[in-house]
Amino acid sequence: MLLTKTKLTEARSSMIAASNYCEAKNNLLLAALSGEKFKQLLPSFKRAELSLGDILSDAGDEMPYVYFPTGSIISLIYTTENGSTAEMGMIGRCGMLGISNFLGGKTTPNQAIVQVAGGALKIRAEILCQEFSRGGDLQRVLLCFTQLLLTQISQSAACNRLHNFEQRFCRWLLFCHDCVMKDEIIMTQEIIAHLLGVRREGVTVAAGRLQDAGMVSYARGHIQILDRQKLEENTCECYGIVKDEYGRLLNL
Repeated sequence: MLLTKTKLTEARSSMIAASNYCEAKNNLLLAALSGEKFKQLLPSFKRAELSLGDILSDAGDEMPYVYFPTGSIISLIYTTENGSTAEMGMIGRCGMLGISNFLGGKTTPNQAIVQVAGGALKIRAEILCQEFSRGGDLQRVLLCFTQLLLTQISQSAACNRLHNFEQRFCRWLLFCHDCVMKDEIIMTQEIIAHLLGVRREGVTVAAGRLQDAGMVSYARGHIQILDRQKLEENTCECYGIVKDEYGRLLNL
């Protein structure tokens, strides 16, 4: 009986490891690691199924876990004293949540909330920090992503100031599409307005124009990307600048 239980435990562990391996390859930061470092870290990861609206950290919180999305999208949200909100950054399969841990700051002034449900892999922050401090491949990849996130945040700030909402909405849809690599995005107009800091009516008008132009189909909280090329033609240069940085720094 003891042997049988041992074999069952080993089989279960092997299945979990195989599942985590396949899941990890869906995150492009983890996939960019060398084979040796990837295999070394894999046992420390746990799979997490993130639900829409999950708050992974509040402003000022220390995060016990660092998250690598594999099919979900996490938004970094800033909330003003009067309750107004704006999305500062978007993290999907090309990134990770928790750079403050290995940069030494521990906390951030932003809230991290799940905007698209899906999978992720999580690892305890202290384990990742220990590996980061050793230098090498993991440190290089995480520092490159940190630069990419800073680029995304700064470019979004410029975009919000200089470009019209329809262009910004196209940029946002393209980033969502890149994050999940699915043509369908489940998102209500109310949530989009909350993330982009506009009135719901503004989202309605912009979504209607994109739908009339054949770029998207929108109904009951479901956005279907119909023509990505037209979306890219209709957005501003901000999307391309950030996209090119991903290619330059991570060969994505």
